[in-house]
Order: sequence, then C-alpha cells, then structure tokens
Amino acid sequence: MLLVTGTSTEVGKTVTTAALAAAALAAGRTVAVCKPAQTGVAPGEPGDLAEITRLSGATRTLELARYPDPLAPDTAARRCGAPLLTLGETAAAVEELDADLVLVEGAGGLLVRLGDFTLADLALRLAAPVLVVAAAGLGTLNHSELTVRALLAAGVPCAGLVIGSWPDTPDLAAECNRDDLPRVTGVPVVGTVPAGAGAWDRTRFTAEAPAWFAPAPPGRAEAEPPTTPAPARSTPS
Repeated sequence: MLLVTGTSTEVGKTVTTAALAAAALAAGRTVAVCKPAQTGVAPGEPGDLAEITRLSGATRTLELARYPDPLAPDTAARRCGAPLLTLGETAAAVEELDADLVLVEGAGGLLVRLGDFTLADLALRLAAPVLVVAAAGLGTLNHSELTVRALLAAGVPCAGLVIGSWPDTPDLAAECNRDDLPRVTGVPVVGTVPAGAGAWDRTRFTAEAPAWFAPAPPGRAEAEPPTTPAPARSTPS
C-alpha cells in the first residue's frame, strides 16, 4: 500500500498515481486506486480516478465522496451539507481493497482535511508510507522539506519524492532543485514525470511510465520504502 500526496495543488499527483499504477500493471501486479474525496467535479463527470484509468488502464477504483465546489474536501462538504468523511470509514474502505498494490491519492497537500482527518492521519492508521509529489521550480525546496518534516512529526515513513512535472527544457532552478531536494529533505528523489505526460494516450503513457522511477517504482513488492528520515538539519536562511 502506498499513499500519494503533494507539496501543494497542481504538482502532478494524479499523473504520478497513474504512472505508479501503469508501472505496477506492466510488472504483472494487480492494482487498486482509491481517491477518498473528489472535489470540484459534478456527479457523473469524470474525476481523477477516470483520468488514472484513462492513462494507466487500472480499472479497480474507489471514490468515497464527491463535492461540487473546488475546495478542500471538509470545506466543500460543509458547503453542500454533506457529512464529513471519517478516518475510521475511510481506513476500513481502503483496507477492503484487495490488490498487490493499493494506491491512495490525497487532495492538495498532506495536511488538507479530507474529512475529520488528513492524509497523514490516514497513513498512520493504515501503517503505510507516503510518497510526496513535488514541483520542479522555485519554492519546491521549502514546500518539500515542510511536507517531509510533517510526515516525520506524525511518525509516517516517506517513500521518497517524485518530481511531478519535469520540464522539457529545465531552467537553472529546476536543475539545482533536483540535486538539492534529497539534501534538504533527507529522502531520495525516486521518480521524475515528464511535463505534459497527462495529455498522452494510454499506449505511450504505459510504455514509458515504468522508466520514470528508479531503481523501481515505490510500492514494488521487492523493494522496501526508505525509512523515515532523521530530522532535517537547520540551515541558514
């Protein structure tokens, strides 16, 4: 089991989750994907799980709640008068998924409330590691280190960082960040997803996705996730 969060919104969580699913399927493993709370999508409209299926071919998916406003799930639930998801019901639903690899995609960043809980709370309940999807450009060092520190404080192992949208022509900041992310967070960069990959067709996406993770996709049965890092060192501001 692997939970996927981001350092913020629009950093590539859904495409990364699809890539993880595609890589696992290519390796002959069964995959199930859960999106506990989907926001900003009306009933009947395709959401993140539909995009994951389109890109990866994974068809075993579970969405527990959907709210129309594009807000944090707890806020969106209150605005439409829907009950909040609870940690207990969400953990139970995820634990019922039977697959070689169960992926759980959060909403926004790690501490966004999915209901009466955060993705960090869910990871702790499920005793599962969290993969952090980060941006490539300016600001990512701070956001990534804060996210990894929050995982550490919660007692949740971090399975590494994935750069969710690596530009075709990276600038100086992106090139430096790729080297600096492991140094400041204490966890490795375990994957890099090309920018624009979410617009590809399934054939191209599934053929190329396994190569985006090295040495193996996080969650692979043969590979243990990295242990929770030691507390980050203080550095001059």
